Amino acid sequence: MSQLRAAAGRGLRRSGGRAAPPAGQSRKGASSRGGAPAPAPPPPPAQHLFSDPAEIEALRGNLLAWYDKCKRDLPWRALAAAETDADRRAYAVWVSEIMLQQTQVATVIDYYNRWMQKWPTLQALAQASLEEVNELWAGLGYYSRGKRLQEAARKVVSELAGQMPRTAEDLQKLLPGVGRYTAGAIASISYGQATGVVDGNVIRVLCRLRCIGADSSSPAVIDRLWDMANALVDRSRPGDFNQALMELGATVCVPKAPLCGECPVKKHCRARSRVEKELAFASQKLFGKPAPVPDVEDCGVGGCPLCPPAAEPWDSSLGVTNFPRKAAKKQPRAVRTATCVLERRGCHGAPEYLIVQRPSSGLLAGLWEFPSLTLAQDLQEEKQRKALADHLQAWAGRPVAARNLRLIGEVIHIFSHIHQTYVVYSLPLDGDVTLDPALSPSRWVTEEEFHASAVSTAMKKVLKAHEKQRGKESGPGKGSKRKRGAKTQGAGSTCPGTQLSLHAFLQAPTAP
Repeated sequence: MSQLRAAAGRGLRRSGGRAAPPAGQSRKGASSRGGAPAPAPPPPPAQHLFSDPAEIEALRGNLLAWYDKCKRDLPWRALAAAETDADRRAYAVWVSEIMLQQTQVATVIDYYNRWMQKWPTLQALAQASLEEVNELWAGLGYYSRGKRLQEAARKVVSELAGQMPRTAEDLQKLLPGVGRYTAGAIASISYGQATGVVDGNVIRVLCRLRCIGADSSSPAVIDRLWDMANALVDRSRPGDFNQALMELGATVCVPKAPLCGECPVKKHCRARSRVEKELAFASQKLFGKPAPVPDVEDCGVGGCPLCPPAAEPWDSSLGVTNFPRKAAKKQPRAVRTATCVLERRGCHGAPEYLIVQRPSSGLLAGLWEFPSLTLAQDLQEEKQRKALADHLQAWAGRPVAARNLRLIGEVIHIFSHIHQTYVVYSLPLDGDVTLDPALSPSRWVTEEEFHASAVSTAMKKVLKAHEKQRGKESGPGKGSKRKRGAKTQGAGSTCPGTQLSLHAFLQAPTAP
């Protein structure tokens, strides 16, 4: 069996969370040229289907027995199992499913526990402010998820009398931000509806079980996978079955180096069967024994919509990780942004930083950040410094001398579709200044208040780079860095002699 694993390729075992639900939508009923309905595609060959009732029952039994024995102890599972109120149970599952999209389980656990402690019911979440939601969600990524979750909770309270929809169809239809996958997960786990789910983990498991090598993100393949998931789901334990299928993909049938020897459904896996046949053939050939050519070809039907394309044949070195296959990923676009850490000394000498709020829509909507400006690509450092100085003038109400901006360095942060480079500057302040209330919301915060605010992980990286540079400049024996959490007076307080501003640095230099 070690040979089988070796053939599957190398990689790190991942204990990831819920892989993202597929974005593709069904295109059934699309019209061909001339307005006539497009002909329905032929049914896939039996090799790609679960058509034997006895095999389906055996697969269900093996998978559920494994899940009962090996499932991870996760807080949302414990909550769903113990909660008797259907609406609270559905809410607990819903929060976990939204958080787990594109996010590792280990990361989600702490966020989930804090969320449920702060807002244990739909009603509690509906009464929260968006600022509070963003503050708790900060660092979890994909920030619009928290906003949509709260919007949907408010709709349930105000329009549905506080009662969650009871079927996958109604959940998807009535709740903003709830797609087919999330609706299926809530309905099966919370209400026992016998409906399947298809997320990234399930796609990987099903594609390997049935040697589906076509582009797994295409609408045609996604439709087939949903049909398969709905046919397989256990009618008496649909929620457990769906969680078991996702658990299998997250812990055993992982993207790289899958643990095929530990898989509870390996007897049903056609990708594994294909690897075993190739290994047996290679072994017999090695010892000089006559052996027939192994029957490891594709399904044999020309133009099969679920087989690998002819241009991408089976690669023996990859083993079962030949499946699933996806279209080439679009490269993220590159964005450069100049950002400035404006720092002043607050009460008792503790540093305070100016943060401003981003627009209520778009990337990182409503979060707080250091004053920033998107830069044109290939802009020279002198020109980007000048552009940032001009941008900061709006906050200062007077000219900012570009030469007084101190370059810290670059901080890179990768979003799903953006390769973001922050060119970080700092500007220490003294004197007195009044922020223009007509500009975006802004405030001064201590380091502790900064980390408690709704700021992105990228901005935390920026502050870390600033603090690292400040530590280098101070050098050994020139003072110690204040520990996070040390008691400091809040940014909103007033102290004699600490009405601070940009005065010393903002005026353009005068000729001697």
